[in-house]
Amino acid sequence: MAFTGFQRSENVANEPNGTDRQTEPKGRRWRVFSFMCCSAGETDQQSAEEKSVGDNNIESGVGHYSPVKRKLGGWRAMPFIFANELCEKLAVVGFSTNMITYLQEELHLPPVMAANTLTNFGGTASLTPLLGAFIADAYAGRFWTIAVSSVIYQIGMAILTISAILPQLRPPPCSGKEVCKQASAGQLGILYFSLLLTALGSGGIRPCVVAFGADQFDEKDPKQGKKMWNFFNWYYFCMGLSILLAVTVIVYIQENIGWGWGLGIPSAAMAISIVFFVMGIPLYRHFKPAGSPLTRLLQVIVASIKKRNLPKPADPSLLYQDWEKDAAISPGGCLIHTNQLTFFDAAAIPTDSDKPENAASPSPWRLCTVHQVEELKSIIRMGPIWAAGILLVTASAQQNTFSLMQARTMNRHLTGTFQIPAGSMSVFTILALLLTITVYDRLLMPIARHFTGRGRGISFLQRMGIGFFISVLATLVSGFVEVKRKSVAAHYGFLDRPKSMIPISVFWLVPQYALHGIAEAFMSIGHLEFFYDQSPESMRSTATALFWTSISAGSYFSTLLVSTIHKVTSRDGHQNWLPTNLNRGRLEYFYWLITLLQVFNLLYYMVCARFYTYKPFVVAVDDEPPPKESSHDDPALNLQLSTSSKLT
Repeated sequence: MAFTGFQRSENVANEPNGTDRQTEPKGRRWRVFSFMCCSAGETDQQSAEEKSVGDNNIESGVGHYSPVKRKLGGWRAMPFIFANELCEKLAVVGFSTNMITYLQEELHLPPVMAANTLTNFGGTASLTPLLGAFIADAYAGRFWTIAVSSVIYQIGMAILTISAILPQLRPPPCSGKEVCKQASAGQLGILYFSLLLTALGSGGIRPCVVAFGADQFDEKDPKQGKKMWNFFNWYYFCMGLSILLAVTVIVYIQENIGWGWGLGIPSAAMAISIVFFVMGIPLYRHFKPAGSPLTRLLQVIVASIKKRNLPKPADPSLLYQDWEKDAAISPGGCLIHTNQLTFFDAAAIPTDSDKPENAASPSPWRLCTVHQVEELKSIIRMGPIWAAGILLVTASAQQNTFSLMQARTMNRHLTGTFQIPAGSMSVFTILALLLTITVYDRLLMPIARHFTGRGRGISFLQRMGIGFFISVLATLVSGFVEVKRKSVAAHYGFLDRPKSMIPISVFWLVPQYALHGIAEAFMSIGHLEFFYDQSPESMRSTATALFWTSISAGSYFSTLLVSTIHKVTSRDGHQNWLPTNLNRGRLEYFYWLITLLQVFNLLYYMVCARFYTYKPFVVAVDDEPPPKESSHDDPALNLQLSTSSKLT
């Protein structure tokens, strides 16, 4: 395995006009099997070469680089992955989208408690991916982590379905002005236990599915590398289709037929998703875990602290490198030295005491390779961009809580007998999301690619910035719509009748739902691309989990914000912004507070994006043995370095 390198600027190796890319051997120029989202003319079947090329097999912990003859993934594996995603998201969204209604109408929880229960569950379900990603990267691998986690999720959904069917597991129904009995501690315990199981299941599914799907494409192959960026768009598109079905058909069943069927169908869909996923085993491209990435990061921290007083060498080539060791954890290529966060460079300074007596190699707790040091630097550099995504999630989270509560007070009738379920209003978010993804992938991306030369059109940092700006507009509009809703309620004397239908069309809420969908199409997909692309190769499940932890932080921040506003605005006789009767509240002030926070967040993001430096690396080529020397001057290592790439 030889290495050819460059300073990475958004995966230049995958760009159609990249001039710094090493020409691959003829046998490695794979033809891409097209499925669903590939353009016409790209539908050639995989060749015999594609079916039996070497696979990068990473042995757990330390090990070797051993090609394995097997069928690769590519687009042939996508039907199983997409089918799994369709069914899994139908299950997840089918019971979570309208859960606020279930908590209020079936368990009789007050609005603030119901909203906080939902956002806390969402936050926990987005925090557990850190655990799932660690298990996948360090021990189990992505396939088995997804499979086992899906079974755990299935058990949680089955318990929740049973609790919705059996009357003794929920409080008695009430009607009219009767005081409703809130769910008992035991009934809430069953609810929380089932939600905990689904959160744990999500922890193994969410960080691994995207990374596992992207693993089916070889980044070193120009055609497959280009299609990998289409995969992110179409992964989100398939997810959107299943969400669309969930917020229409499933929500309608829940509100008009019953919660037994409404939760039973998503539970069955989850079982089907497991079957589809397992069926694709012969076509998947597997990577064995490379050992604990957290241990490697900790080794760098410990070694750099121990050597903090050593003088830094002026020449980075004097730092310790071991290509063979690094290839065992990152067969696609190795990261190279950067001049940022140089404190950690001390971990790669060789000394006589690094190698214990009678040891074959230096202690990893005293001497780390440049690649290991740069792994830690890459994760740290991603932190500010990660933090910027929190507030967008906080803004979007209100769709499933207060926006849904607004919808339940408005005229939702399409005909004299049929009305839109309040939980189905998010269909407009999904439709806007799907339309934006389609237009972006088929129209905007090719046009932008023509001008920028990037395979994905615009950078993911620019894409995220657009999403942040649109999210500001979404919450701004939400406040004005609430002012209109309350003015109509006051005009018709409905201010003190919170359960009565106000004569204003629910379609007034469509702009804010649609704007949130457009914002998600730009920001969330860009955020996902950012984490996958800029993370070290051996930590992609862990890095993808960061995407979900930003959602977790956003959900928890929403809970904190709602609780704080509710507490502060209701003290000393002041008018509560978020009372049980929204007609007497100040929900518009809450929306505009989030708008103001998002404006500051957008300015913060622009600064972070302006000074962000993309990770640098050298690309591995499989037709030559690895270089023997650890110096950048090694003739087997052809480095073509450009300056650090920044968003301008």
